[in-house]
This record gives sequence, structure tokens and C-alpha cells, in this order.
Amino acid sequence: MNIECRPQDAGLTPQQVDAIWFAACDLYSTGLHPALTLCLRRNGKVVLNRALGNLKPGVPMKPEVPVCLFSASKAISALLVHKLVEMNKLDLDDRISDYIPEFAPHGKDRVTVRQLLAHRAGIPTIMEKNADPALLFDWDAVIERLCAAKPFDPHFERQSYHAITGGFIVGELVRRVSGLGLREALARWIAEPLGCTTLDYGLKPGLTAPPNSLAGQRTPWLINKLIARVLGGTLERCVEVSNDPRFARAVIPAGNIYASADDACRVYQMLLNGGVYNGTRVFKQETIAEAVRPTGPAKFDGMLLVPVRFSAGFWLGERRLSLYGLNTPHAYGHMGFINIAAWADPQRGLSCALLTTGKSLAFAATLRFLQFTMAVSRECPPMPDFRPLVH
Repeated sequence: MNIECRPQDAGLTPQQVDAIWFAACDLYSTGLHPALTLCLRRNGKVVLNRALGNLKPGVPMKPEVPVCLFSASKAISALLVHKLVEMNKLDLDDRISDYIPEFAPHGKDRVTVRQLLAHRAGIPTIMEKNADPALLFDWDAVIERLCAAKPFDPHFERQSYHAITGGFIVGELVRRVSGLGLREALARWIAEPLGCTTLDYGLKPGLTAPPNSLAGQRTPWLINKLIARVLGGTLERCVEVSNDPRFARAVIPAGNIYASADDACRVYQMLLNGGVYNGTRVFKQETIAEAVRPTGPAKFDGMLLVPVRFSAGFWLGERRLSLYGLNTPHAYGHMGFINIAAWADPQRGLSCALLTTGKSLAFAATLRFLQFTMAVSRECPPMPDFRPLVH
């Protein structure tokens, strides 16, 4: 386990580090998160690696305990595709149907790998009324439905967040092109080179993760309707499925990578380092530059109903306010199921993972989450010698 460095070794003051930690404590103090873990690196040094709450009643949460990343899994799964590009096994502008011919019906033969990673593949949902959430655990059935699906946008121009669906096609692409299973590809290309002990699709044997908790007041009907539209089920149903033992054993590329905060943070520190971690080259620098390159300006997202800017796999920051705080135009990462986020901000030389177990749309939870990321961006000032990787 990493030992926290002295703040000054990371170019910070004790007061700045305390302010970030107090913001995390404020988020925990809402009572909406039974457990919370945080890992923050600056200039490659571990500044914070701490936990709050309980793994289960009477058992304190520890920093090394894995938590499900949910949608923050998407960025890591996308890196597997970028590794294939690096290996010259495919190109981001290749058509998906070149590798998965069954995906071609209804005009989907025009969809490129880049469009898929940028949420423009026209398949944000399975488009099946009252779909059984257990479908998540039947890989072949999901692939069959998505390949046969009619795109909601036949021109593939509208951005609509693919919460779960896109990940299955990403995973199938990796399986067919590499000949590897997703767990093997993740271990070989990312987890093992980084020295990660928890990073995996599903929960590694012998490890225990905290359950996800539905917190706060009952979700209003209209909000639940919107959640069901994006995730395929109400907030209550999604939490229930996430605690199903099958969920922790499955491979759901867009939604069930488990990792400790430190392991998730290592991924982003490696990206921040230009593809190197502890002297080991994991990705080429040009691969990372392409992975974080915006696919266009912020666009109103048809599923999230807010403007979002994506790269081929990452949720990007903004000049004013974003998921990653204030003035974070160069930040990239991903959020997961409401109050989880993992990201890098090269302008500030930081990588961070905040993992929580409470699932709530309460105003207090959202406000304190944003206050936390704003504290990180405020207390870690931009580096004077910063040069962007992508221009």
C-alpha cells in the first residue's frame, strides 16, 4: 500500500491537503454514503489514501478495499481498444462491422469504433420494454439484441450516452480482435503492469466489497423515469441488481470493474505520466493523446439531458465548471453511478479517485460531491510549466 507523502513533497501545503480531505469528510457527513475511499496523487506522489465508514456493520472500511466503479469502468475498457490500435490490430475509424459483421443491420454498418466510444453509435438502450435486468449476465443474448437493434438515430450524429450497451460492443470488439477474454486483456495490458491487486471485471476471488446502499428520500417518479431511461431500471432496481452476487461475478465492460481507489488512481497516474508507471511503459504517449482527444465540442446529450464533451472513451472537463471542478479544460476521466469519479488533470499534475457506496439523488449528495471536486481543483493550483498533450 502507498504511504502518504508529506504535502510539501507534492508541492502542496498541509492546509491545502487538509482542505481537500475536509471536503471528502463533508461528503461523508451527509450520511448518504456508508463507505468512502479516496486516493489523490500530485506530481506522482500519494497525497491522500484514506477511507471513511464501514465495509459492513462493525468492520471499518479500509483504503485497499475494492469498490465497484460502475460507469467509471467505461474509460478503462476503452483503453483496451486503444491498446489494440497501438498494436495496429484496428483503427478508431474502422467500422465495427468489419470485426463484428452481425452489427451491420439497419445501417449500423456505418458506425465506427470512434463513434461507439464517443456515444454516437445509436444504441443507448436495448429498446426493449420491461427488459429483465438479469439480461446483464447473459453476454451472448445482449450482443444478439444489440446487433439486431435499429438505431434510434439513423444518421449516427446525435450524442446519446450509452450507459451499459456500448460497453458490450466494446468488449465483443476486444474479444474478437485480440482473441483474449476481457479479464485476461485487462490484467495483461493494464492491471499487472501497474501492480494493481484489485482491478478486475467483477470482484476478484477472496476479496470483499461493500454493498451499495440506497440512501436518502424515496426518488421522485419523474426522476426515476429519467434514470430508467438511461440505466434501464429505477434507482432502487439498479441498486438491487448491483448487490446481486451474479453482478460481482459477471463481465460488464461499461459497469462492473472493481478497484480500490489507489488502483483506479494508478490508471490515471500512468496516463498522466505519458503511459509510464514506475519505470514500466504501459501505453505509448501518442496512444494516450489520441484517447483523450475531444471528438468535438460539448454537445447536448440526448440521454443525460446536459451538454457533455467526450473523447473516444473519456468524459472531458470544461473551462468553467465540470465534474472535475473549476477551470479544468484539460481534465479527463469518468464518473460512475452518481457519486463516483476517477480522473486526471494534467494542468494540475494530479490524478484522483473518489469511490462511494451510497446511491442517492439527494441535493446534499450532489452538492457535496461538486464541492469536493471544486476543492481539489482549487487547492491544487495549475502547474506553471504545463504543456497540453493535445492541442
